[in-house]
Amino acid sequence: MYVCLCMGVCDREIREAINEGACSVSEVMECTGAGTRCGSCQPTIAQLVGDGDVASSSPRRLAMAPVSSAA
Repeated sequence: MYVCLCMGVCDREIREAINEGACSVSEVMECTGAGTRCGSCQPTIAQLVGDGDVASSSPRRLAMAPVSSAA
């Protein structure tokens, strides 16, 4: 399911970012670009972050993806 229509980010990509160590909405936004335009998807991102869907509790390095600033 698409969570962020503005940036074309689906729940799978957000869950991947969480499983790779993103543990806040801002970290998910930085990793995926989701929530960085209109912001209406930020509550859904917060729900996904709070799901406890992380594979392990050990901290991991975040894989940072470049986010285009072109509108």
